[in-house]
Amino acid sequence: MRVLGIAGSLRAESHNARLLRAAAAELPPGWELERWEGLRHVPAYDEDLDVEPGPAAVGELREAIAGADALLIATPEYNGSIPGALKNAIDWASRPRATSALLGKPALVVGATTGLFGAVWAQAELRKVLRTAGARPLEEEVPVGQADSAFADGEDRLAEPELAMLLHDAVDALVREVSAPVEDLARVA
Repeated sequence: MRVLGIAGSLRAESHNARLLRAAAAELPPGWELERWEGLRHVPAYDEDLDVEPGPAAVGELREAIAGADALLIATPEYNGSIPGALKNAIDWASRPRATSALLGKPALVVGATTGLFGAVWAQAELRKVLRTAGARPLEEEVPVGQADSAFADGEDRLAEPELAMLLHDAVDALVREVSAPVEDLARVA
């Protein structure tokens, strides 16, 4: 199974990129996390550009989402919400609505920030945006606060055992969601 990982921060070695790598280590055998690195190349949403063929970065984003079994998005919190570049990418991916790559796509949202609350507001905002766009975001939350000291020295794993278990349980919930038989999903809908 393939999980598409997107870090909402544009900084290559952001805390959220590290959180994606920590989450990847929690995936079971046979599962892989492929990190999508094109966020900075997605232009601002412009309906005039939303034609075939559209901007190359948008096509790559839509194709990557469509080809994934699930999404795992790690977001920082900017001014109490999600980063503009991440919201913009979701806007592009949500179009056209009837055939959007996001429709029905399971998604886990986690977040890291240097503040105390671990991007809790941003995670809630992103789940709302994904739900509105037609994805199926899980309610699990992994708030990594004080992220500059939350990772084990020189490693991409969370230092605090309780937080590491929270990440493990959230990734496990995503795996279960993707692995659920179709008839189980129909009952939930």
